[in-house]
Amino acid sequence: MNPARRRRLLWVLALVVAAAIAATLVAMALQRNVAYLYTPDEVISGAAGAEVASGQARFRLGGMVAEGSLQRVEGTLESRFEVSDGDARMPVTYTGILPDLFRENQAVVATGRMRGDVFVAEEVLAKHDETYMPKEVADKMGAAHRKHDVDAPAAGASGSAN
Repeated sequence: MNPARRRRLLWVLALVVAAAIAATLVAMALQRNVAYLYTPDEVISGAAGAEVASGQARFRLGGMVAEGSLQRVEGTLESRFEVSDGDARMPVTYTGILPDLFRENQAVVATGRMRGDVFVAEEVLAKHDETYMPKEVADKMGAAHRKHDVDAPAAGASGSAN
């Protein structure tokens, strides 16, 4: 093999190796930032996985704010409430200002980690209008409605974000 061809081959191999390293680093970064959505029943039953239950994994908890569960700690920004999916209720704590549309019997998606039996939220999102519920939450709530033979909410409940 002549020297020019050998140099070109080494450059091509170096580019392929560099591209593989870059792709691996990007995939690792994306994997660490992924937050899967689970319902309270999936977390409590263990279907979400051991990393979620142990508090090692960051994830999203979706469902409805249970009626009568919202409590605010006086003198602080801490709020406590329960998220329900129809099968189970999970206690949640959040320190910060809750969204204006946050209230009981409304859809909520909270991002955070488990600490013992309590979900510690870092971010809380409430539905933004009368007809919207995140598709993942709507699908899981629909499955819970079918399981318990309950009438599902209006068909527009899983609409788009406008």
